[in-house]
Amino acid sequence: MTVTVEDLTTIGQDLNRPESVLATAAGDIYTSNADGGVSHLHPDRSHSRYLGRTADLPGPVHPNGIALEADGSFLLAHLGQGEGEGGVFRLRRDGQLTPELREVDGVALPPTNHVTRDHQGRLWVTVSTTKHPRDADFTADAASGFVVFDDGRGPRIVADGLGYTNECLPSPDGRWLYVNETFTKRLSRFPLSESGEPGPKEVLAEFGAGEFPDGLALDVEGGVWEACVVSNRVIRVHPDGTKETWLNTADRGHVEGVEEAWLSGTMRAAHIGGRGGFSPLGQVSSLAFAGPQRRTLVLGSLRNPYLISAPAPVAGVEPPHWNYGS
Repeated sequence: MTVTVEDLTTIGQDLNRPESVLATAAGDIYTSNADGGVSHLHPDRSHSRYLGRTADLPGPVHPNGIALEADGSFLLAHLGQGEGEGGVFRLRRDGQLTPELREVDGVALPPTNHVTRDHQGRLWVTVSTTKHPRDADFTADAASGFVVFDDGRGPRIVADGLGYTNECLPSPDGRWLYVNETFTKRLSRFPLSESGEPGPKEVLAEFGAGEFPDGLALDVEGGVWEACVVSNRVIRVHPDGTKETWLNTADRGHVEGVEEAWLSGTMRAAHIGGRGGFSPLGQVSSLAFAGPQRRTLVLGSLRNPYLISAPAPVAGVEPPHWNYGS
C-alpha cells in the first residue's frame, strides 16, 4: 500500500503556491495561484493562468482553497492579510473577479481557508481562526475556527469552536461532513441531517508528531486521505479511525523542531516555511484523485513550483466537479 520517493512523478512547472488541487475526468488539473487566481494544467500539460483583480480588495486576491463551478468559473477562498479581509470570490476565466460571500450574520469574514460544494450544490466554507495574526493560533488549544454553510437560504455558521479549521469535505452520500482541525491534530466529522445541517462533532482520528492535517480526499472504500504539512506525510484514515501512512518523506530534524515549538506554544508561520526540511513534497497541503479511474493521487503544496503524483491503491470518490468541461 505504501509508496516511496522513487514512485513520485512531477506535473507542471512554474506554479505559484499550488496549495489547493482539483482534477476532472477530462484530465484537467486546477490549482490555486498566489498571483491572484488559478493555474490550469491542460491534459497535454500546457499551462493557462486565470488571474483577477477587483476594487473590493486592496491588492490581489490570495486564493487558498478553490472550487470549480459548472459554468467554468471558480470560487476562491481569500486568505487575506487583514483581520476582516477574507471571504469567497468568483473568478471567471476572462479575469472578472466578483465577491460571492464577504460576511456572515453581518460580520465580515476573517481570512478564509477553504470553499467547496457538495453533491447537492450546497456551499461549505471554512475559517481557520478569528485571531490576528493567524499564527497566534498555531496552538494545541486552538478553538476559534468555524464552518459556514449555505443551502440557498442564506449563509450561516453551523459548526464553531474548532481547532484551526482547514479543509472540509462532505461525503457523496450526504451522511458526513469531514473537517480537518490542523493545530489540534484532529480529523473530525459531523453527521448531516437530510437538509445538510451538521449534528454533534465526532473525532475520527488524532495525529502524531509533526502531523498537522491540511487537505483531505475521500476514497470509494470510505477512507479519508490526509495531506500533513510539516511531517510531509500522506496518511489514509480507515473508516474505523485507524491510520496507515501511504507516503512518508519527513525530515526528522525539522519535525522534531516544529513539534517542540508546538508543544511549547511558540509555533509560528516561520516553522512551516521552506520546504519542510529536505522533503520533496515541499510542505504537502492538498490532494486529489485523478486519472481515468481516479487511481492517481495528485499532491499540492505550499512551496513546490509543481505538483507531485503517484499511483493510489484505491479509487477516489467522484467529486461534484468531476465531469465539468475544460
